[in-house]
Order: sequence, then C-alpha cells, then structure tokens
Amino acid sequence: MHYTPRGVYGRAVPQSAGPITVALVDDYDVVVMGVAKILDQYRDRVVVAEIDTNEPVDDVVDIVLYDSFAQPESDQHEIGVLVKNPNARRVVVYTWNFHPDLVASARAQGVSGYLSKALPARELVAALEAVHAGEVVISEVPGRARPANGLDWPGRGEGLTDRESEILALITQGLSNAEVASLTYLSPNTVKSYIRTAYGKIGAESRTQAVLWGVEHGFLPDHHRIDHWRGGP
Repeated sequence: MHYTPRGVYGRAVPQSAGPITVALVDDYDVVVMGVAKILDQYRDRVVVAEIDTNEPVDDVVDIVLYDSFAQPESDQHEIGVLVKNPNARRVVVYTWNFHPDLVASARAQGVSGYLSKALPARELVAALEAVHAGEVVISEVPGRARPANGLDWPGRGEGLTDRESEILALITQGLSNAEVASLTYLSPNTVKSYIRTAYGKIGAESRTQAVLWGVEHGFLPDHHRIDHWRGGP
C-alpha cells in the first residue's frame, strides 16, 4: 500500500527491538552530514550506521536514505544499485524533485519511500519508521517550502539556495545547460534563471569563473566513507 507521511503519523508504528539503522548516501559530504545531524536528535529511534560519498554501502542496515542533491536524477542507475545491494534492507529517496516520471521510475526499481526534504525532522523519522514497518511512504508533492532544519549544501554560507547550489554543482562537474535541464527535470529557462542568480551571489561573470569558484568551494563530489558516525552501531 502507498501512504503519504500525513497518513502515517497519526497512528502507531510497530517498534523494532532497537533503533533503526540507516546509511546515508550522496556524493557530497556536507549534504549527508547535514542529514546525519537532523537524525541525531532521534538517536533512540534512528541511528546512522554509516555515511557514504561515492562508496558502496558496507554495513547491513535497515534503510539506505539516498539524498538526490546534484545527482543525475533522470539516470536511475544509482538507485538500482542500492536496491540490489544485499546490505540494504530498504531504500528511500530523499529529494525536492517529485516529477511523476522520477517517482514512478524509483518505485518500479523497488524503493520503499520517496520523501520530501521539506519534512520536519520528526516527520522524517516517523516516515522512516513506517518504511521499516513495511509500508511504502510517498510524500505529498512539496510546494516552495524551506528545507528541514539542519540540512546543508555547498555554498549555503554564500547565500545560495539548495537548488542554486545543486545547479552550480552540476555545471562544476562539466555539464551543459541542456544536460542539467534533462537531469533535473527543469526547463532550460529555469536552469538559466538559477545559474544567473547563482552567478550574482558568488560574483562570477562567466561560466569559467563559476566553475573555478565551484572547484574551490566544495562543489566537486567527495570520495570517502564515515563509519559508525558519532558512535553508531
């Protein structure tokens, strides 16, 4: 069955013998560390077992929470790899992008949840508990809500929004505007608008300047794993 999170929170979710173990996956350290800090408020219910940036999930975990920041969203290969990983009992996508084709593709590959980054921490944890209890949880399509408290992304200190940061990360990786539009399911004009706004905030007057700025400020993917974050299992 499918549930929106609002349909889950009002009723009891069967409790496991201990906290749910979660692996956080994204190519950017700052992004997954922000999610880890959100979940850390609920260590009695959810424990981060490992944080992976460009590394396969190594521990056996109840849930892999896959953050879509600056990922090739129209290429579902990474989600498929996670779903097939025997160490991941369930896979949940954590994203702003609720294009129907993306949701349908993720569901077809076997994800157990598709959760919005606008969810408050307590609702995110409740949704993960519902997934762990065997439900499929799909968030309602978010409006232009602010991200959950504690989320982070490259360039936030310079005033970049999460979406502007994501677009800048993709062009820092060498993608064209057309490729960015295709990967993010945004229109080319919307991508251009995000790029113009980002340029203004970082003081760039050309794509070359923007890419150099991105390279110097953490907009290239990281490559490591943090095992047993803050004394996890």
